Amino acid sequence: MPEYEIITFYEFRSIGNDELSVLRESIRKLMDESSITGTFILAEEGFNASVCGVRDDLARFVSSTEDLLQTKLEYKSSLDQQRPFSRVDVKIKPEIVTLKQKVDMTAGTETHVSPAHWNEIITQPQIVILDARNDYEYRTGTFKGAVNPQTTRFSELPKFVEENLDPREHKRVAMFCTGGIRCEKFAPYMKQLGFEEVYQLDGGILKYLETTPPEGSLWEGECFVFDDRVTVDASLKKGTTIDLSQKRK
Repeated sequence: MPEYEIITFYEFRSIGNDELSVLRESIRKLMDESSITGTFILAEEGFNASVCGVRDDLARFVSSTEDLLQTKLEYKSSLDQQRPFSRVDVKIKPEIVTLKQKVDMTAGTETHVSPAHWNEIITQPQIVILDARNDYEYRTGTFKGAVNPQTTRFSELPKFVEENLDPREHKRVAMFCTGGIRCEKFAPYMKQLGFEEVYQLDGGILKYLETTPPEGSLWEGECFVFDDRVTVDASLKKGTTIDLSQKRK
């Protein structure tokens, strides 16, 4: 039985509206030719993807995609005995992650914290640890001491912040999400609101679990992923938690 590698990656960059349709067809062709399945989202603000394949096929796809997009993909990787995506889905959307707010992405400069230094940040006094994911993801697993915003979608997070956090009182906020993309957008949004010190976990939970030894981890539970595995455990293997997304509040 072949072992499948699952990778997630994204990049915020400007893509012309007239380029999107051409890119969509080119990426779909690359996925078909390389026997890659998964989801690839394109928007004028960049791209976001979760795909899988056997390692040799995936390596060819990554190389070809880098050539096509003229970039170097930085991805999170995990393995499974079964293919967690059953089809090819390449979409054009208004946003690669839906916040429905205007964000100056340059405001997020110098907010990234590497997994190696994340524990040091979230164990400091007077810091709000914000889980930027949804309620069902939080209940699957989270970092010790994290706040649950009890959202059902990412676009609800600004309202939670407006009603529960005050930049005059909560001067230090550390946030995290699954692969980093939501925080990549929300950290600069928080800076725009006037929060003084904002930190985001670079690479998200997946990179933290990939690089942090179990004995040094502050992660509790499993991590919800948006594919047929449902969750992954601390070693990035298929988890055992039931799909709580079907039991939202």
